[in-house]
Amino acid sequence: MNFDDTPQEAEFRAVARKWIAANAPKEFEEELSKSSLGRIRLAKHDMVEVGKAWQKKKAEGGWACLHWPREYGGRGATPIERVIWQQEEGVYGKLTQPFQIGEGMCGPTVMAWGSEDAKRRYLPKLASGEEIWCQLFSEPSAGSDVAGLRTRAEKKGDNWVVNGQKIWTSGAHYSDYGLLIARTDPNVPKHKGLTMFFLDMKSPGVEVRPIKQANGMQEFNEVYFTDVVIPDSQRLGAVGEGWSVSLTTLMNERMSIGSRLATGVPEMFEFCSNLMLEDGLAIDDPAVRSKLASWAVKASGLKYTSYRAISALSKGERPGPENSIGKLVSGLMLQDIATYAMDLEGAAGSLTGADEEQANGQFQQMLLSSPSMRIAGGTDEILRNIIAERVLGLPGDIRVDKDVPYNKIPTKGR
Repeated sequence: MNFDDTPQEAEFRAVARKWIAANAPKEFEEELSKSSLGRIRLAKHDMVEVGKAWQKKKAEGGWACLHWPREYGGRGATPIERVIWQQEEGVYGKLTQPFQIGEGMCGPTVMAWGSEDAKRRYLPKLASGEEIWCQLFSEPSAGSDVAGLRTRAEKKGDNWVVNGQKIWTSGAHYSDYGLLIARTDPNVPKHKGLTMFFLDMKSPGVEVRPIKQANGMQEFNEVYFTDVVIPDSQRLGAVGEGWSVSLTTLMNERMSIGSRLATGVPEMFEFCSNLMLEDGLAIDDPAVRSKLASWAVKASGLKYTSYRAISALSKGERPGPENSIGKLVSGLMLQDIATYAMDLEGAAGSLTGADEEQANGQFQQMLLSSPSMRIAGGTDEILRNIIAERVLGLPGDIRVDKDVPYNKIPTKGR
């Protein structure tokens, strides 16, 4: 493993750093640096509009969707150059939050399965931030079992008519397009009767209902489809091949989430260095130091596991399951750290925002948002199964409904 940049990588880093220094919206730097984990917002500006302006500027400078081909709005950069850019972009990377699903999940799926006309029409506008995409997978009755979905699409002439419901759709309320997986054949096993589409989120029959979260944010939504018409030209992959298409999306989703997910360790160290307990500073307490040491070790393991992936990318190799492991470990750490920080605060842990003088409610927001980090992109249990079966080679879970036609699977409320 080599942590040093090659001469070419060092040159790329220098160019990227110079461009960011000259073009970054520095008026938001302090606010972005202080935004708490799980609650990224700007007090006097709309996050989506500011993000669009930054994304457009990056696209004009050739820094948007770096790893995409140039003809689709990218730079044709190597995977390691993409990693270097993310490191240099720093806090300004938070402004790309509205575009992460499109760039990290929807775009690669369209690139892999869409027609050439679709790629040239939609990908450049996605890269420039002109159009925002969301991912319409999860459903109330399916949970983590994506293949258990009920939203149906029926073929009528050259169109498909969609009816059903999706939930936990991040960014649906400001998205222009969405990636939709629906059931097109209930007479075959659940994984074989699915088809993938993309649709205009302003289509007649699409209703978006924001979900108010515990931390006060509204990032997730319910989306209802009532006789929504989708042209067959907006189908990705063959009819019934939706599960294979979805694996492209899910693989990119876990890589995207795993590579960017924070742990809260630096914030916790700073907090304990300034928090005064009855017997002195929190960081001088042996019990606190033991906790901090344990998290520091885990954070170090995550860091060097990430470096292993970066080193592999630098050599042109395909990294292993590092990002799945990173998401699994860091999601749990985020919740544990927030819980312990609030325990240290005592009664002040019930306060939030400006009323909480120690950390301005940072850990309260972290705790309220942390459960979603352990669900998004695959629950802890799903990731453990993937690691166990596909990495360690352990026997798979017993799946009694695997080869049963979907409409023959016993269920309530169907």
